[in-house]
Amino acid sequence: MKLTDIEPGSEVFIDANIFIYHFTGVSQECTDFLCRCEEGDLSGMTSVNVFLEVLHRLMMVEAVKKRLAKPPDIVRKLQRNPEKIKQLNEYFFNAGRISEMGIEIKPLSFDTVAKSQILRSGYGLMVNDSIVAACMQDEGIGILATNDDGFSKIEWLTVHKPGDLKRL
Repeated sequence: MKLTDIEPGSEVFIDANIFIYHFTGVSQECTDFLCRCEEGDLSGMTSVNVFLEVLHRLMMVEAVKKRLAKPPDIVRKLQRNPEKIKQLNEYFFNAGRISEMGIEIKPLSFDTVAKSQILRSGYGLMVNDSIVAACMQDEGIGILATNDDGFSKIEWLTVHKPGDLKRL
């Protein structure tokens, strides 16, 4: 299903890639979806681990954009030169706008992390994806906005993806 198919008034958990596609200007559909959250048409939620992933990925994007590091191994290149890291700040400003969009950022408890192990074992998910699913269970949310096909194997989730992008 597409992001545009989400019914007004729905509660939606938002994965990191939706924010990344919005902030990098890659997907108008992601931008429109986040505008719906900001306008109150949808109730958007994410978790602190997703927020941290967005921060990290936007930092890498900014480093490349400012020509401070080139792929591959952007992280290693930046770690070797902290002066370059000091020149990065747009990533933090952009990620900070998430809460201004009316997106609730939920804290992460150890119980949720422990529950995520059951989901990793049962569905073969990576750590961050299993934590997203565990957070969704904790919050009683069944709708996920993502471009990650890995979530499609979880039968109790309804996955909505941007229609203007290739799948991961």
